Amino acid sequence: MFIRSGISLLLCGLTHVMAGYPIWWSLAVGPHYSSLGSQPILCGSIPGLVPKQLRFCRNYVEIMPSVAEGVKMGIQECQHQFRGRRWNCTTVNNNLAIFGPVLDKATRESAFVHAIASAGVAFAVTRACAEGSATICGCDTRHKGPPGEGWKWGGCSEDVDFGSMVSREFADARENRPDARSAMNRHNNEAGRMSVNNNMFLKCKCHGLSGSCEVKTCWWSQPDFRIIGDYMKDKYDSSSEMVVEKHKESRGWVETLRPKYNYFKPPTERDLVYYESSPNFCEPNPETGSFGTRERACNLTSHGIDGCDLLCCGRGHDTRTERRKEKCHCIFHWCCYVSCQECVRVYDVHSCK
Repeated sequence: MFIRSGISLLLCGLTHVMAGYPIWWSLAVGPHYSSLGSQPILCGSIPGLVPKQLRFCRNYVEIMPSVAEGVKMGIQECQHQFRGRRWNCTTVNNNLAIFGPVLDKATRESAFVHAIASAGVAFAVTRACAEGSATICGCDTRHKGPPGEGWKWGGCSEDVDFGSMVSREFADARENRPDARSAMNRHNNEAGRMSVNNNMFLKCKCHGLSGSCEVKTCWWSQPDFRIIGDYMKDKYDSSSEMVVEKHKESRGWVETLRPKYNYFKPPTERDLVYYESSPNFCEPNPETGSFGTRERACNLTSHGIDGCDLLCCGRGHDTRTERRKEKCHCIFHWCCYVSCQECVRVYDVHSCK
């Protein structure tokens, strides 16, 4: 028996029901992909919400489309970061759990999904507030501090604290059990949110005649979400394996996590943690959620995990030629257009046996 995690149910609920329509296709590459986050949400129709999440949804219904948009961003980024891996963050159509059973285990993959989804929610809500999409939030006026030399505060600093609060209150609502999985999920959810905070930067704009920059105004801004994805992928690659310990407390038995190996640096609150090994994802396995790597495109010249040797798990690969039409011999004409010819190029395409 397994207990589905809060982020897993958040993914399931928000991707299944929006404005009364089933939209699980939106989290795979499907015809309604761009619709997620653009429709009003009926809180009572989202399956699997605990009372705290339902209350939060109703109290903050104005920003729930941004929560859904953040989930979509997290899944898109997961699929980008793992596009060359044996597990490529595949979503499952017509299934309550959009990743299948992959999130049921306390693996590194589950740690990453929790972190990037929580980061996506924090990011999307923060951005929506700064853009004026919601009336209950806005710009950050608390963390300005003194201006620097040659510039002054201006613009709209993004309120990442509010975005993180929304992510924490909604995504962590289920993670209140005294077991190891809840402890792991809470830790990774927070690591994802902290990745947004840690990558905030000072963005500035010059003012003056002919760009003279007589006056420069600056504000705190979130980076492109790809920066967050790259950062969290590094955390995935260096994630810490833990072991479960049980303690007797006044409220009963409580499970906690400690590092498995004492000779490694213990994980910080910014690192990802897990305590169960991942399957190899080489062969299809409905129990683990593995789709295998057969017929996956591989890189013949790469010695990394995306190379044909590793990605194909030693089974070998097939090669076929593919003809593609491309624009070529482009010329810029003054003024102002570009004309191109159409060329046919032949490529070798390699795929796993």
